[in-house]
Amino acid sequence: MQIPQMPAIRSLVLVLAVAASGGCSWFGWLPWVDKDEAAAKLEPVELTRIDATVRVDRVWSADIGKGLGRKYLMLRPAVAADRVFAADGYGVVEARDRFTGKRIWRANIDTEPRKRLRAPRLFDRRDPSFLAGGVGLAHGYVLLGTTRGEVVALSAADGTPVWRVQLGAEILAPPVGGAELVFVQTEDGRLIALERTNGAVRWSYDNPVPVLTLRGTSMPVFGGGLVYAGFANGMIAAIRAETGEPVWEHRVMLPEGRSELERMVDIDSTPVLAGGLVFVVSYQGRLKALRATDGALLWEQELSSFLDLAAGFRQVFVVDQIDTVLAYDQQSAERLWSQEGLLRRQLSSPVALGEYVLVGDSEGYLHVLSQANGEFVGRRRVDRKGVRSPMVAADGVVYVLGNSGSLQALEIKAR
Repeated sequence: MQIPQMPAIRSLVLVLAVAASGGCSWFGWLPWVDKDEAAAKLEPVELTRIDATVRVDRVWSADIGKGLGRKYLMLRPAVAADRVFAADGYGVVEARDRFTGKRIWRANIDTEPRKRLRAPRLFDRRDPSFLAGGVGLAHGYVLLGTTRGEVVALSAADGTPVWRVQLGAEILAPPVGGAELVFVQTEDGRLIALERTNGAVRWSYDNPVPVLTLRGTSMPVFGGGLVYAGFANGMIAAIRAETGEPVWEHRVMLPEGRSELERMVDIDSTPVLAGGLVFVVSYQGRLKALRATDGALLWEQELSSFLDLAAGFRQVFVVDQIDTVLAYDQQSAERLWSQEGLLRRQLSSPVALGEYVLVGDSEGYLHVLSQANGEFVGRRRVDRKGVRSPMVAADGVVYVLGNSGSLQALEIKAR
């Protein structure tokens, strides 16, 4: 979470946020608090044995740079034609053959001068990672955003630089393309359209940012000549791609409560377009289905999440803030199932693959759930440092970038 004020105040807010989210478990040291109960409310659910009906086969794996570092970066891979593109948190970007894992090219977008060697500091926890918005793919470019406020376009063919622009605010989600433009969302509440050829700004749509927000932004989505984007004040907007003109706006959730913590309603989840509808969810708010053309509300459910949604087989899948995995009918809003076997395991965003839903966790396990009923049907540990980046599925293969920087191509096979 962040607040644009003095560092001391920001640290205090983070402490209060942990206390609020932990409930009575935060005060487990007090003699009159049941310590076992307090600990249970903090600890992730332990995995239990499952009767696996599928196996998770590794097709290939490769190491991408130095991994994601300690800043809670989430860098999704991107797939196009016969290639998969991935990056680490320190500026390394690679293209690999998505069928074999063979490296095609490697680039480094870090232009900061290296400091002179100095004596190591044993307890220095500073992390120089800066690549936070990636990986986007459009117009034959690999698109990347940084915490330094830069958008970088590389040639998808060979990794050579095409253009680099400074937007003045952190970019924490991948840029996307459409209508000969590149769309970027910045941490200070702007949705910006850049010219495909040189990165020049064509238009900017500004949205006010609350005092306190989650650290993250929604990734824009392009479809039907419109750009859909969610914002930190709980608003989703559909913007005409060519001109930047708002077509409709909808408030997913009004801030409620006395404190700034209670009033946080960020939309950090990427909206999903499916069947003429836009599905969107906010933190401490609602899951909603809106008509894509005019933003009219079809249905809503009370729900809190900051992770991306997934759609498949007339369902929409969501991981809520305590890591319950849920499935809703896209048309009726009926809750079809919920899976509570992964509570507090710090799950990744879900991805639909065939008849399955996949999520990763902070211990590096990949969990395979049935789309039909949410039951566990398979599991495999893929990265001991954890999996938090969104996964990408293509042609029956899921591409997973673990926190260590291990990029893996995996298939789900019946036993």
